[in-house]
Amino acid sequence: MKPTYYLLLLSLLVLSSCAKPQHFDVLIKNGQIVDGSGQPSYIGDVGINADTIAAVGNLEATGDLEIDATGLAVSPGFINMLSWATVSLIEDGRSMGDIKQGVTLEVMGEGWSMGPLNEQMKKQEQENQGDIKYEVAWNTLNEYLEYLTKKGISPNVASFVGATTLRIHTVGFEDRAPTPQELDSMKLMVKQAMEEGAMGVGSSLIYAPAFYSSTEELIELCKVAAEYDGMYISHMRSEGSRLLESLDELIRIADEAGIRAEIYHLKESGKDNWDKFDAVVAKVDSARAAGLHITADMYNYVAGATGLDASMPPWVQEGGYDKWAQRLQDPAIRKKVMEDMTTPTDEWESLMQAAGDPSKILLVGFKNDTLKHYTGKTLKEVAEIRGTSPEETAMDLVVQDGSRVGTIYFLMSEDNVKKQIALPWMSFGSDAGSLATEGVFLKSNTHPRAYGNFARLLGKYVREEKVISLEEAVHKLSQLPATNLKIKKRGSLTEGNYADVVLFDPETIIDKATFENPHQYAEGMVHVFVNGTQVLKDGEHTGNMPGRVVRGPGYTKE
Repeated sequence: MKPTYYLLLLSLLVLSSCAKPQHFDVLIKNGQIVDGSGQPSYIGDVGINADTIAAVGNLEATGDLEIDATGLAVSPGFINMLSWATVSLIEDGRSMGDIKQGVTLEVMGEGWSMGPLNEQMKKQEQENQGDIKYEVAWNTLNEYLEYLTKKGISPNVASFVGATTLRIHTVGFEDRAPTPQELDSMKLMVKQAMEEGAMGVGSSLIYAPAFYSSTEELIELCKVAAEYDGMYISHMRSEGSRLLESLDELIRIADEAGIRAEIYHLKESGKDNWDKFDAVVAKVDSARAAGLHITADMYNYVAGATGLDASMPPWVQEGGYDKWAQRLQDPAIRKKVMEDMTTPTDEWESLMQAAGDPSKILLVGFKNDTLKHYTGKTLKEVAEIRGTSPEETAMDLVVQDGSRVGTIYFLMSEDNVKKQIALPWMSFGSDAGSLATEGVFLKSNTHPRAYGNFARLLGKYVREEKVISLEEAVHKLSQLPATNLKIKKRGSLTEGNYADVVLFDPETIIDKATFENPHQYAEGMVHVFVNGTQVLKDGEHTGNMPGRVVRGPGYTKE
């Protein structure tokens, strides 16, 4: 009888333990679980312990903090594939504009990265600062990222090492190929950055001095990143007249370097190029079918934002801003620049020509306080006020402002925006800082994508226009980019992953920022957790700063 007694006792103990509810630090109950996989959502619960997702499903559980998520979508935190929060996070680590949209990871490094810097570059970085002032207290990219987290930031951060930064570090702003020694130096810097956790190599090839880089130079840099399973990500040489040729270059780099590649903010710029959408998709799909890993990201607007440098030929910008501004004051050079700005060409990418009219060029970012009254006006309006041609006005403003002048260009087709959103290999990036509707941020205007890119996807394009499903949108905002970047333990609501979790109302989430009034937060994001710590509660920031550095697959310090 003794064995039977013990078996009965053991059975009772098992039943007793099963009946006892689990307990978590945080229990999110009755939410619409959109787990990032793209699979159908379901009503369920999420349990969080410390910084980790401990359980997902229909849980019999309690929590120190319990949140009733009835009527809310519960999803992984969103990944901003093209973030320019490099400086805004120094000023305000809360990351208000993006946290209020559910962004829990900011991925930086579009050509320019915040390291590696030499002393001359640090001096230039200090001198070129606009409204936000800060000490450049780091040298390497890793030191910059750790500087942010030590200072305190709400989101996680990651970065590519910028090919532009590497070029300035070694070659400077000159229009020439690097010497073999300089190229070796650049490759060593890629190696160091990859071992310290960089995501790969990022380029921005329409801008000087990146414009001067050859395909072969980029391949050599990418071969090093490929050794660490990194990615090549690029603002291609052209998004307009030579869009297809530029895509060929990206595919060639991916092929010859043996590296995954992503197109930054894919677009067909300028009305004459809107019909290239099908050809772009065919090229990418063909490369993918051949075994290359090619992906893209985008922002959900018909306008891009950059500077007046994108309206002027690269040759006049050689040597950096000071030499550029000096040349623009020489009458003979100005005449030549004027000719280049008004003559159609495939030699360089003119966003002024792509926009087609100066009324479609909006001036939003001035460094010089005496010019800030032009903020929000079009180039056409400012030219009429000053009594000069749009081209002369652009040249004068660059000289007088001491900067390239922040500029919005209306370039794209709404139909193409919708078609791109639906592509299976598309993820999303704001191409902007994460700003706040207060303080120094109000000294300049910005593109509304800084406050609305992710909420706009979920509100306008998912709920209102039904371009893609909620499940697919969340997948493209979380698991897809995390997988493309080969980030560990993030991107999905999976047991054992870090607890980057967002709760939003799918019936109300929407962007509010406009081109006329960009400083407006999105609405509908209710709660946000980063690494298990709540940073947004009932739509309001908690003040918590749990952000960490997220490392790429080549990280060797673990």
